Amino acid sequence: MPYYRERILPRLINVTCGAKAGRPWRAEACAGLTGTVVEIGFGSGHNVPYYPSGVDEVVAVEPSDLAMGLASARVAASRVSVRRVGLDGQSVPLDDHCVDAALITFTLCTVPDPARVLSEVARIVRPGGAVHFLEHGLSPDAGVAAWQRRLEPLQRRVADGCHLTRDARQLMSDAGLALASSRSGYMPGPKPWAYLTVGVARTPAAP
Repeated sequence: MPYYRERILPRLINVTCGAKAGRPWRAEACAGLTGTVVEIGFGSGHNVPYYPSGVDEVVAVEPSDLAMGLASARVAASRVSVRRVGLDGQSVPLDDHCVDAALITFTLCTVPDPARVLSEVARIVRPGGAVHFLEHGLSPDAGVAAWQRRLEPLQRRVADGCHLTRDARQLMSDAGLALASSRSGYMPGPKPWAYLTVGVARTPAAP
């Protein structure tokens, strides 16, 4: 299993998460980012082409060395500096309130404890800062949701813990992040995997 997780799965994720159908959603998730941004679950850098001109630096949290290697060409072609700072979104080696915003895409579905990740994000991002997110998750359509629940045990085995039934907006709310905007819908593809939510939440303002 470690060989699959370390050498095969990052290549599969690079292909599936780089699908053309998801690119407009990534562009929307990145729109409006400014300053120094922490990206939790950097992966193989599929967001890099969509960083806005207002982004000065991205500090990347990514556990996979192979994924970072697969990102190298995208990073080299970008005007934005990317610096890897950690391996685990549940424990990020950054100071409190040291970045302007966070970017999280297709990550909260897989991390063991999304509440802990979002707690770290709230700690790292300045008060009132933006948390941009894009996640697949639980569909409001009963038939699709039923299939998601049936398929989730297999999904978690094949995709190293990835869930099909998490609700990104609910996760943000539960973590004390205020939802500023969001929209959901299906991208082209099999519906159990294709229901996406993109949005922006904000960390609590300073007292």
